[in-house]
Amino acid sequence: MGRKKQGQFESKGKEKRHKMKGKSMEQFTEEMQCALEGEADTEAAPVKLPCPLAMWDLGHCDPKRCTGRKLVRKGLVRGLRLNQRFSGLILSPMGTKYVTPADRTIVAQNGLAVIDCSWAKLEETPFSKMVGSHPRLLPYLVAANPVNYGKPCKLSCVEAFAATFCIVGFQELAVLLLNKFKWGAGFLELNKVILARYAACSSEEEMLSAEKEYIAAPREEEPFGNRRILTYTKEEDSSEEEDADDDDDDDDGDGVEEDKEDDDDDDKGEIIKNKAEDGEDK
Repeated sequence: MGRKKQGQFESKGKEKRHKMKGKSMEQFTEEMQCALEGEADTEAAPVKLPCPLAMWDLGHCDPKRCTGRKLVRKGLVRGLRLNQRFSGLILSPMGTKYVTPADRTIVAQNGLAVIDCSWAKLEETPFSKMVGSHPRLLPYLVAANPVNYGKPCKLSCVEAFAATFCIVGFQELAVLLLNKFKWGAGFLELNKVILARYAACSSEEEMLSAEKEYIAAPREEEPFGNRRILTYTKEEDSSEEEDADDDDDDDDGDGVEEDKEDDDDDDKGEIIKNKAEDGEDK
């Protein structure tokens, strides 16, 4: 009996890896429907999402208020270690591109990760140890979490997950996550116009155009004033988040912690400026 050549093993190995790479959109849709049906059935086992969600937790946040940690406790998000690579979309200030509808396949096949860190501690955050192939920025959106309600671009972890799902066309998953929080539905209501515009864009250039037009458009009520535009959203001190399980206990602390941290957060936030504006200035 003759031996198989080494090249034959290598060829089969590559073919197998190629077949295992990602899932089809049809399979993702089926799994998403199962997750939605499971969420509706209160007696069913914990929901399994059709794509992995992950989070690097820098420990800057109050564990009782951090939305990311709440999702981890519910089995919807897994924690990542520093230097642990993530193959899906990563919301990070190291990104140079916006999340766009074109990222739909990446999210469906490889998932989505966020970085849970404080605005006040950006300079000491080891972003180089939280890497992957697809870093992204979120465009202009308004927070609905209890501490930063009405402030642009200061989203919580769950709001960042939900925003990305909406932009790439998986709004049902955004609703599923936001339903874990008493205030969650308010995020979609507050941003329904601009999220619909982002989801209809076919390129990053159209995203930038939609963002600028929306910001420049007059509105009867402007709850967030003339603050500088930031393009990446992160968990602010975790005190920005109110865990739905601890609403009654934490109500009194929200305003105090916000006032104490707000000035520092805004100063540090200047590091992450609108990439489009920088490019035009040059």
